[in-house]
Amino acid sequence: MNVNKTWLIGLIAGTLIIIADVVFFSKDKIFMFIMGIAILIASAPFIINLTRENKRDEEINSMFLEFSRNLAESVTTGTPISKSIINVSKKNYGALSPYIKKLANQISLGIPVSSAMQTFSNEIDNKVIRRAVELIREAEKAGGEIDYILDSVARSMAETEKLKKEKRAAIYGLVMQGYIIFFIFIGIMLVMEFKILPLTYGTAGEISLGNAELGAVGIGANSAKLSPEEISKMFLYLLITQGFFAGFVIGKLSEGSLRAGIKHSFILTIAALLISTGVRAIIS
Repeated sequence: MNVNKTWLIGLIAGTLIIIADVVFFSKDKIFMFIMGIAILIASAPFIINLTRENKRDEEINSMFLEFSRNLAESVTTGTPISKSIINVSKKNYGALSPYIKKLANQISLGIPVSSAMQTFSNEIDNKVIRRAVELIREAEKAGGEIDYILDSVARSMAETEKLKKEKRAAIYGLVMQGYIIFFIFIGIMLVMEFKILPLTYGTAGEISLGNAELGAVGIGANSAKLSPEEISKMFLYLLITQGFFAGFVIGKLSEGSLRAGIKHSFILTIAALLISTGVRAIIS
């Protein structure tokens, strides 16, 4: 992934906010809330760019299916595959168009179809397309029924895209449930911290964890006392950890990759940080 200007600006702005937060609000109640905003500003351009790349990959897969169909139809009429690629490259294939036009230009300059297709596959760097291109290259080298291979590739990719869409539709409800459950978890943690735990505070404003013993072994633990601030930090770390890993699980389930989970992990982690610290800043 290339570092663009927006990403750099976000990183610099986030860093400056963190520095200002440490200098001016290090002992203030809103310290962690401002820290969360800084992390959001610094990370948002990266996450947006990652989301765009994922959508671009989906568009490329869809457009390659259209390209394969058009190419198969052209070759079926008896047109050589090299001429067919040049002809179909004149159509619009969205995000895939620059790669197809470059492929057609290379073939026009006399570069062998197999070599041009290999370059095409390497530049797109997509597993599904790489496998499809490899089949086409092998068929072109062997001089077999290239129209049949192209038609098979198109049908295979169509079936793959159909299954992906069905999976997304089926898993969408689970994704929403994951988000709802996480926000309910945040609510439960906040209720415990501000409504239930204060009832257990001692006269010194501390929670006392009594002695713990391991029977026959005879090992005991001295009474440990935790202040409200320490409990608050423990809950915050718990929420952030839960959001981080829950996001990756949601991404893996919904889109089949941990890379896609980065977006969900970011959303849940930042939401947990901002909601938790924001409520603490208001109530405390």
